[in-house]
Amino acid sequence: MAQGTIKEFDLAGVTGSLLMDDATEVAIDSASLERSGILTLRLGQRVIFELDEVDGTPVARGLRLVTFV
Repeated sequence: MAQGTIKEFDLAGVTGSLLMDDATEVAIDSASLERSGILTLRLGQRVIFELDEVDGTPVARGLRLVTFV
């Protein structure tokens, strides 16, 4: 599982991107996000995800929020 930080998120379109720890930008798969039950994401929020590739472009799927205790 990879980790990253939300770079941008559009609630209306349920689209956005995140930055992996190595600064690689990754698109967020909106269908996967909706299935996970996450309703919104904040800029700078940490997430765990599975990295996939679609047509040569990295895509984040199966996002889960990182919680600190």
